[in-house]
Amino acid sequence: MNLNKYNHIYQVLSSDIAEGKYNKGDVLPSEHTLVSMFDVSRETVRKALNLLQENGYIQKMKGKGSVVIYNPSMDFTVSHLTSFKEIQQLKTKQYSTKVVELKQYPAEDFPRVIEALKLQPEERVWRLIRQRRFEDRTHIVDIDYFIVEMMPGLNEKIAGDSIYEYIEKRMGLTIAYSHKEITFEPMNEQDLELFGNVIPPYTATVRSIVHLNDARPFQFNVSKHLANEFKFVDFSRRFHGE
Repeated sequence: MNLNKYNHIYQVLSSDIAEGKYNKGDVLPSEHTLVSMFDVSRETVRKALNLLQENGYIQKMKGKGSVVIYNPSMDFTVSHLTSFKEIQQLKTKQYSTKVVELKQYPAEDFPRVIEALKLQPEERVWRLIRQRRFEDRTHIVDIDYFIVEMMPGLNEKIAGDSIYEYIEKRMGLTIAYSHKEITFEPMNEQDLELFGNVIPPYTATVRSIVHLNDARPFQFNVSKHLANEFKFVDFSRRFHGE
């Protein structure tokens, strides 16, 4: 039960920080105050604060308390497994989504997808292409491949909203983890058509293989960002001791 409680406190406080209720340099309420706010033990509060510190939201300082160090400068995180819709809910800069293509193909058309999703050549995959636009300009192109047998009901309405919400809330599956790689690549003909005339004509490309909690891979994502706008920001903490 304590595990659920401290995770709940972590979720509440991390969301408050990400949404700007607490800004960088602010001090969170004291442990005593948090104990009263959440009606839990001091040990539970300390576990939640330790988790916030480990994940780069706060730094605990003697004589001062829990100081917010979270930097919200990153527009799109690649270090966490988050849907585009969830990211948008935390941002003031709102993008629109345009579904360019949602079509079924034989897996054999995409050798890298066969390898990533562990498919047989005769199996079928959805290819979904979406533009993320702001002020009539494409900033991101997402190309996704999903297994048709796993998601037979996928349609453009779902694709234009949130596929992750559909998978978790309507299909009852749990998305667990992903493996990602980042490269910088010259634009191909399709990129130039979707992004338009861009200088320099390069994309920062994030390729991800996303797994369910039973370790099944279900999504191969190729997310292309304008190279001159892409910024990778992550938080690393050095651990001392054993």
